Amino acid sequence: MCLVQGRDRFQVHVRTFHDSNGDGIGDFQGLEEKLDYLQQLGSTRYGSCILPLALRDDGYDIADYNAVHSSYGTLEDFRKFLGSATTEGSGSLSNGAESHLRSAPWFQESRSSPDNPRRDWYVWSDTDRRYKGVRIIFLDTETSNWAWDPISKSFYWHRFFSHQPDLNYDNLRFGNRCGM
Repeated sequence: MCLVQGRDRFQVHVRTFHDSNGDGIGDFQGLEEKLDYLQQLGSTRYGSCILPLALRDDGYDIADYNAVHSSYGTLEDFRKFLGSATTEGSGSLSNGAESHLRSAPWFQESRSSPDNPRRDWYVWSDTDRRYKGVRIIFLDTETSNWAWDPISKSFYWHRFFSHQPDLNYDNLRFGNRCGM
């Protein structure tokens, strides 16, 4: 079981919390079965990433934003758990990276042409010298927050790994969607 106490909440890692079907992996049905216990903790529950992952960096490389990881159950299982958690008065959040979308179809479209309507969904540049003052997070593997894309013949911005381009939060499409 993985239950980590934060400042005023507990983090429940679905994968390791409660296995309802005996396959060795925690799942949504397991969370639902233990909802009374979780509610007794008296704090908001924070679920680690439940989306399908490419598993290149331990949980921040989302493969599909319209699904849940099949090890945890189905989208319907998640909806059922969420409905039960809401009915029981328990908070329930899921952590997912709103960036890191190299495999997403819209990233592939954005790199096809500077005129592509999805181009401004990401931060592109002809130089890797923009934002020089921004810290590089993974100095052991990255030398820049910019990565060269041979298809678009330009650089794209990433805060983490170069295989994870960040969304352009200056684009109102994402700023509004993310409550910014």
